[in-house]
Amino acid sequence: MNAHKKVALVTGANKGIGRATAEQLAALGMTVLVGARDARRGEQAAEELRAAGGDVHALTLDVTNPATVAESAEVIDERFSRLDILINNAGITGSGQVSPDQAHDQIPSTVDLDMVRAVFETNVFGVITVTNAMLPLLRRSSAARIVNVSSHAASMTLLSDPDGPFAGLLPSAAYTPSKSALCALTVQYANELRKDGILVNAVAPGYVDTDSNNHTGFLTPAQGAAVLIRLATLADDGPTGGFFGEDGPLPW
Repeated sequence: MNAHKKVALVTGANKGIGRATAEQLAALGMTVLVGARDARRGEQAAEELRAAGGDVHALTLDVTNPATVAESAEVIDERFSRLDILINNAGITGSGQVSPDQAHDQIPSTVDLDMVRAVFETNVFGVITVTNAMLPLLRRSSAARIVNVSSHAASMTLLSDPDGPFAGLLPSAAYTPSKSALCALTVQYANELRKDGILVNAVAPGYVDTDSNNHTGFLTPAQGAAVLIRLATLADDGPTGGFFGEDGPLPW
């Protein structure tokens, strides 16, 4: 392989924001690894992106299954010897394909704790599992970047404002706190890895038209992916430990 060609892994990349991110990274000339739980869907996405001219490969990777994560790290090590960009995109709402204002099953006083655990398993613990498995490969990069895909709903500042733009959202004991926890986790990784030159940031893509919200979003996946790409390609003097949206830094 070309020693100067960057290698990027995107989890949950067979559709939606993840796929759009993989497509845009490939368009920048990178080798892109499409991580997907479903091997068939992952390979189909990779084939379509290759047909468009991208250097794209599928990896069967379930962030809640450490064995598949470890196997993916081994494959990357054997084939590419390093990883330059990790985008932790895989995530679930816990409520299926509904918009945020329809998630009645996440009301704190009546929520099913098993659902909360499942959401955190993917959105928080899955990020730890993947990041830790890939860190030895990221440390071999001269300019590694980690991007954690969060949400505007993660902002406790925005969500606690009774007159703010998100005042109409239903209270959530699962998805929203999981994304807040992901932002907190991002800061901790950034603090640990700053000395190694690995930049770690959280991003909020915006309200994107995806399966998870029953396609009620007003942004295209490509538009949502733009901020991910920006943080994945930061210069060495770029920020770390931040939380960013399309228009810049977001309040915690």
